[in-house]
Amino acid sequence: MIASILRNGVSRAGYEIRGYFRQGDTVFFTFLFPLLMLLIFSVAFSSSTFGPPGAEISAAAYYLPGMLAAGLLLSGLQNMSIDIAMERSDGTLKRLGGTPLSPVSYFVGKIGQVLVTGILQSALLILVAVVAFGVDLPTDPGRWLTFAWVFLLGVTTCAILGIGLSALPRSGRSATAVVIPIVLVLQFISGVYIAFAGLPEWLRNVASAFPLKWLAQGMRAVFLPSDFEAVEPSGSWDLPVIALACGLWLVVGLVVVRVTFRWIRKDA
Repeated sequence: MIASILRNGVSRAGYEIRGYFRQGDTVFFTFLFPLLMLLIFSVAFSSSTFGPPGAEISAAAYYLPGMLAAGLLLSGLQNMSIDIAMERSDGTLKRLGGTPLSPVSYFVGKIGQVLVTGILQSALLILVAVVAFGVDLPTDPGRWLTFAWVFLLGVTTCAILGIGLSALPRSGRSATAVVIPIVLVLQFISGVYIAFAGLPEWLRNVASAFPLKWLAQGMRAVFLPSDFEAVEPSGSWDLPVIALACGLWLVVGLVVVRVTFRWIRKDA
């Protein structure tokens, strides 16, 4: 039974990946958007340096962690919520509900698509940062281990939350209007575009209630020099807190999905 569910999920993931890269607007606004922002910030602030005295880094090196975290949010939460809302609206979910495909296999396919596209997106961001802007990558294996678990936990959490959030839009047409403002606000208050330590304390507290802040902090722990740890509001990377916060959001997402997901909206 489990083997059949996983096999159907993997097969569905292949279908989802092919469909994803056939949609030009989706590829641009979720897959390439973080890369575009990295290029803009790196070029715009190419003459500036960031960081404490004696540990300054380039704009590209400074913004890379935030763009990696934003990529997880865009590929996971934004893409999943809009895509599933559209599939519900155009009758795709209704048709799938009449097939042997189980909801679990459907979710495995969706998460598989986000995992593959997230890996490709992160690799592209890192490659461009290194080749185009000469960013130095970490040499400590422990940092890459941190990157692995932050990435996997982040991509899974964002994908599950995206599936749960897909129940909010009343129709596929309204999905972008509902989801994109949420994603944009989270990016601006979570240390993606603006230094998190420079935000007002009350805004930092609001951002700390959501996973993107913790994902961006986890990526900073991987890619920024150790001197930057003291710049964090707590003076530490707080890796255990990052794992706890994202883990809690993953549980919340699973509960929301279990309660709200239907092949057909009850109020349709």
